[in-house]
Amino acid sequence: MANVTTQQLAEIIIGIARAQQAIIEALESQKAGYRGTHLAPALDNAAKSRVTTRPLTLQEFPARVLMQCMGRNGPNIEQLTRDLEALLSGQVVAAPAAPAEGGGESLDMTQKS
Repeated sequence: MANVTTQQLAEIIIGIARAQQAIIEALESQKAGYRGTHLAPALDNAAKSRVTTRPLTLQEFPARVLMQCMGRNGPNIEQLTRDLEALLSGQVVAAPAAPAEGGGESLDMTQKS
């Protein structure tokens, strides 16, 4: 059996997330509003994206990749590879903060600037 690198594993996870995204888009085209009404709350729950006080886990990682695939910019393979490497080695990975559109600063109001 071939040894799979962390980057190859991240690419496989992104591929699976893109396949899931295609299914979501098909559902959205059949029933307008499905994504925002039904899928977004369930996906947020699976990714635990609203819980910012605890670190990311392997169980939440695929749902977060799917959320990135559904975003405007798509997933960042380098960052996903680093996060996956840290998770697989047992290091604590902080939940990513979304940067502001133009400035690159976090929108987290709890942090001092």
